[in-house]
Amino acid sequence: MAVVTQGPAEDVEYVGSWFSVELGNGITGNFTEASGLSMDIEVVTIIDAAKDTVTRKRPGQASYGDITLKRTLSADKSFWEWCKKIRDGDKKYRTDGAIVLHDMAGDEIGRWQFSNAWPSNWSASDLDVGSDDPIIETVKLEIELLERKK
Repeated sequence: MAVVTQGPAEDVEYVGSWFSVELGNGITGNFTEASGLSMDIEVVTIIDAAKDTVTRKRPGQASYGDITLKRTLSADKSFWEWCKKIRDGDKKYRTDGAIVLHDMAGDEIGRWQFSNAWPSNWSASDLDVGSDDPIIETVKLEIELLERKK
């Protein structure tokens, strides 16, 4: 006889392998890796000498990790062109964007939105005549705000 457990029939855990990136400057696509979705809150230590020298900790300023995106290098030079514009002095280099998590059917199940992103690093993996591994394009985005919307 089968054992039946009460509760929801669907899985509630998210799988990190189905995601896409949307940027306000028109760069979109699927990537093989996205890392750096993080928020750190500074700890401010206050010593209260009025009451037996008690040390108290308070939250301070929040900071956000750099988002690193990786994908197989292709004919799409959009990240390279973005970095080149910054190098050449373009003043309108910031954009907002999102990392969107999808289920296996392609429906959106999670979203992290970030603000004022710009690339601080672009790189391609090493070229090696003895290897047939695909070339990986890596871009590091500096961000000023990260919010989980879904």
